[in-house]
Amino acid sequence: MDSEFQTWINAWLQGAEGFSGEVVTFAQSLLLPYRLMQIGVVLALMPIAWVLGRFIDRRLEAWIRAREGWATWQLRWLIQLRRRLPLVAYVVLIWIAVAVFASLYAFPSRRYLLVLAGTIAAAWLVIGLAGRLVRNRVLRRFVVWGMTIYATLHYLGLSDEASNLLDSFSVEFGDFRLSALTILKALVVTGLLFAGARFLSHTLSRRIRGNEDISPSVQELSIKALQVFLFGAAFFMGLKAVGFDLTGLAVLSGAIGVGLGFGLQKVVSNLVSGIIILMDKSVKPGDVISLGETFGWINTLGARYVSVVTRDGKEYLIPNEDLITGQVVNWSHSSNLVRLDLHFGTSYGDDPHKVRKIAIEAAYGSARVLQEPAAVCHITGFGDSSVDYVLRFWISDPAAGLTNIRGNVYLALWDAFQENGISIPFPQREVRMLGEASAKPAAPPISAD
Repeated sequence: MDSEFQTWINAWLQGAEGFSGEVVTFAQSLLLPYRLMQIGVVLALMPIAWVLGRFIDRRLEAWIRAREGWATWQLRWLIQLRRRLPLVAYVVLIWIAVAVFASLYAFPSRRYLLVLAGTIAAAWLVIGLAGRLVRNRVLRRFVVWGMTIYATLHYLGLSDEASNLLDSFSVEFGDFRLSALTILKALVVTGLLFAGARFLSHTLSRRIRGNEDISPSVQELSIKALQVFLFGAAFFMGLKAVGFDLTGLAVLSGAIGVGLGFGLQKVVSNLVSGIIILMDKSVKPGDVISLGETFGWINTLGARYVSVVTRDGKEYLIPNEDLITGQVVNWSHSSNLVRLDLHFGTSYGDDPHKVRKIAIEAAYGSARVLQEPAAVCHITGFGDSSVDYVLRFWISDPAAGLTNIRGNVYLALWDAFQENGISIPFPQREVRMLGEASAKPAAPPISAD
């Protein structure tokens, strides 16, 4: 154990000695007179670039606020560029200085540090902007900082020595060797691959959703399968790119899968139910459904749940398993036509033929009630206090609400009955107050005879 630790210490010291030696050599080369002048120019341009960036920032902010009709992603990129205006100004100024020095001095060594500073600054700018493609903040920081440090060391000629230093920080598990360099490579490469997978996923998803020949259910199924494939491929390609052996990972993932299968039965059930829903097209985005007391339209179909938005703005996340095993009313499964029934009663003194005609005309007074199929009104029975009717009419936009259209038609019935003198009876009860019983009349006197 001590020998292994001593070997690790020696490897680390060798890597540190090589890296520090290159740094010292590079620092000594900066002490030459013509390079000290270049260092002065590099440092002097920094405050000038900061002032220039602040000056442009105020005008660029007003210009961005005046943009109307621009896409959100365009405005976001402008905001990111605005945050880096001092660096943009510095890149422009440093390359202007390179052009000036090139016109004054014929030897490339007289502008070497200016070109180096300009190249590194431009690399920082590009890496910072491109890093926005990685949505995860933690992973984005690893990618941006990793690429920034690597680009800086690469252009300074210190990348090999830095790699050797990081590679010396390692641990071994049998034949497997894990070093700090391997971990950094894995994070950076996987982050870049995930960013590429996300970009491809969004681009292809927009094209799939824009294809009207594909049903919404098939669109969602295709998008989910595409996302699983792209992000899975990015993960395994990232591991393979940094030298991980995927054979052992396959065995380990199989063992983990068996354990998770028992512990995550509900999660797996919801995932499988989601695939079944997408394949059998029982529900799809935009459908109006009722599940228990929940009534609304489907917003999105997720891998684990279905998002249902109700009329009051609440968004319910219903597990996919509930849609498979429970009774679901899909108001727009095969057709958007929905029939609504309104029950009412009128007085026995009103002509039922006239009542039926007035009720149908009142229903057509609402713009949402369809002319075809036609509305009908039928007598359903003779009640204790009224003649009972049912008014049936059709609508084609259940997503716009059912309670509101019922209320509108009921109100139209009320107005129409008032105008035509038709009464809506209600049960009447006669209440008698029971007081003291009245005295009985006196009996006639009995004769002595």
